[in-house]
Amino acid sequence: MTAPQAGPTTDPVLLVGMSAREAAAPDRMGAIAAALGAEVAHLQVGDPSLSAALTRLADAGATRVVLLGASLGTLAPANSWLRRVAAHWWRERGEAGEHRPEVAVATTLVRDESDLERGPLDVTRPIHGNEAGLTSDAWEDVPTHRHHVLVCRGPRCSARGADRLAEVLSGHLKREGIGDDTVLVTGTACQFPCNQAPLVTVQPDDVWYGAVQPDDVPELVAEHLLADRPVDRLRLPRVRSSTAAGPSTPAR
Repeated sequence: MTAPQAGPTTDPVLLVGMSAREAAAPDRMGAIAAALGAEVAHLQVGDPSLSAALTRLADAGATRVVLLGASLGTLAPANSWLRRVAAHWWRERGEAGEHRPEVAVATTLVRDESDLERGPLDVTRPIHGNEAGLTSDAWEDVPTHRHHVLVCRGPRCSARGADRLAEVLSGHLKREGIGDDTVLVTGTACQFPCNQAPLVTVQPDDVWYGAVQPDDVPELVAEHLLADRPVDRLRLPRVRSSTAAGPSTPAR
């Protein structure tokens, strides 16, 4: 096992947003990155992706790149996923016979600005190529969920509290013992209509909810997700096109 490396770095640094929350906070991420002399990349949802940022630095001739994960909320994956994705890129880069820099990952995540005071880049561990891959037998099949809940994490919904809503929803489902095999929750980019933020849609029922607040979560779960009774007071009108060029009809 490779020992952690300590000390400051003059190598390129990527501050990697771990979840949709960081992608929706570009100003905050930019400020943290500037304080570290870093550039911003994203593990998911945002641009540039971690893989794209690593490729750009490698193509520019970087010999070592340091990654620091950022999690500004509670729904981000563990730091091990940053290592997994980076290792996948590193292995593929080597297999293609292209220049492959050393990639080192900070052993801790940045969770807020105060973490900058403790030197989050002081201890890093290099990628060695034997990290877990991106596939697993557990991720082979489409889940058996009855409802797919899509929480919009676009910029307007995020500005109006979608991050907190997603946290409350996930926490409530967990406390009620409702797993992904019953209700699958997914954060999305902008779904429209932004004026109704925060927006939640429930599929395959094609039910759209607007201005959903954390206090609405218990009712939404009990009534719609468990009892199949949509919550009318939150439901938005839905007009569906019958064909690409045909008339529109109200959804039932």
